[in-house]
Amino acid sequence: MNRLLTYVDLDEAVTGAQHTSVTARLAAVLVDDRRVVLLNDRGWSWTSSAPTATRPQISAEDIEKEARMVVGPDEPTGSETHEQMAAGHWSFLAGILARQGVDVRARELAELPHDVVLSEDLRARIRGQ
Repeated sequence: MNRLLTYVDLDEAVTGAQHTSVTARLAAVLVDDRRVVLLNDRGWSWTSSAPTATRPQISAEDIEKEARMVVGPDEPTGSETHEQMAAGHWSFLAGILARQGVDVRARELAELPHDVVLSEDLRARIRGQ
């Protein structure tokens, strides 16, 4: 296992003049550079709060930070602790990899570098603010 990679792209179906919506896909990058998708159902949106603004003000750094949070681990709910939520998250992802024939421990996944890549469409939207 080499690293984790979250790819963030514009969700064109719901992005508009005052609203930006993105999707995030988390993958494990293996040592042979193959990618195994771990999460493909994440995303979030921004809406401009100023009535005259044409687009919400966002930065690549803000998106990268949010992307890492959105792909987990989640915040604790009920009586679970941060540690329990994290352990469950990493175990779930390790299970996805195991079903794809990749043997990795949850703890190893948690310690991998995590890169975030923004699509060219998203970068263009940020530049055009």
